[in-house]
Amino acid sequence: MSSTSSTPPPEEPPPWRHGTGQPAPPPSHHRFREWAPGFVVFAGVLMLINGIMEVLRGIMAVHEDEVFLTTNRYVFRFDLTGWGWIHIVVGALVAVVGAFLLKGAPWARYAGIVLTAVSAVDGFLAMPYYPGWSIVAIALDVFIIWALCVYRPAEAGH
Repeated sequence: MSSTSSTPPPEEPPPWRHGTGQPAPPPSHHRFREWAPGFVVFAGVLMLINGIMEVLRGIMAVHEDEVFLTTNRYVFRFDLTGWGWIHIVVGALVAVVGAFLLKGAPWARYAGIVLTAVSAVDGFLAMPYYPGWSIVAIALDVFIIWALCVYRPAEAGH
């Protein structure tokens, strides 16, 4: 009788990435890296559009257009002209940062996240004056923030 001991096959090494001790991303992650830059471009375009529309909304408010609602029982009550100027300033800043984002300025991604968050809060506070557009603007702002947060230039090879 032969006493051959069978040795178990060598175990495959775990899928570690670059010796960092972190697991390798799933295959779907690689596909995401291919189209994530497109989200940043789309976010930049949305920032331009959203910013310009906020400026126009602000101009309408400064001229006290009839399209706005008024309420006497709102905690954050401002004069309609005051809200108009807030929208003009925030909208202009969002549009300018969106343009720099499209030009590829690295700082514009972080500035875009901050300014779009300010825009979302601005939209929330102005909801009683123009509820329909406020909800749409907040939804756009949330998408823009998401698109700017998920993009990782180092992983995408940029």
